Amino acid sequence: MDEQNVKIEVCTGSAESVLTAQKAGADRVELCSDLFEGGLTPSVGTFLYLKEHASIPMNIMIRPRAGDFCYSSVEFDVMKKEVRFFKENGASGIVFGILTPDGEIDMERSEELISLARPLPVTFHRAFDMTRNAFISLEKLIALSVDRVLTSGLETSVLEGADTLRKLVKNAGGRIIVMPGCGINERNFSKIKNLIQAKEYHVSMSSSTASRMIYRGHVSMGGMLRQDEFSIASTSQERLETVISLNRQ
Repeated sequence: MDEQNVKIEVCTGSAESVLTAQKAGADRVELCSDLFEGGLTPSVGTFLYLKEHASIPMNIMIRPRAGDFCYSSVEFDVMKKEVRFFKENGASGIVFGILTPDGEIDMERSEELISLARPLPVTFHRAFDMTRNAFISLEKLIALSVDRVLTSGLETSVLEGADTLRKLVKNAGGRIIVMPGCGINERNFSKIKNLIQAKEYHVSMSSSTASRMIYRGHVSMGGMLRQDEFSIASTSQERLETVISLNRQ
């Protein structure tokens, strides 16, 4: 593998994180909202702002809600409208994942979204990790001409799924890009890269900063399971630069 061609994609949940990723030297970002829920479709305002102020390629998450990846007809119509909007307004690529109730790739709906997205490249996200069989699912994505699949090897993290990921990379050959993601950090990146031998890796490299609020009331805006209202998560330039430096060694 030509290590010079190994790419780093950064999962970002805000305009500021995208600008940080660009400054750190990332190859591409996946633009989302609500990373606490695993990433949802970003806001129109965030995307349009970045089209004016950033030059880094942006692949756009199309995910209308948190939870599973089996969508109603209403949700699917929303997804189609989002694909059209982001494509028409200059997205670099489209990211989505749709499953059937029995844990298989939804071929019909995936094909429809792919058709709407073209000629943009398409990534099938970690809905892949909720399918029954990684290798059967990989062949289905190849049949759909999906460009890239983001996966942790059907495990909670890339390290746990490393054996499966290595096999997926080998089986994929040049037919689809297998991009490991979930739990990659500056401490384990070199080990993961050497073990899996993928051409692209998906990282977040986030850190928390304190809110600028001086007055802090007792009310929370979320449900029972929630983040600290006065801690802001964003991409860490220092952590990301460390991973990019390791990638170039």
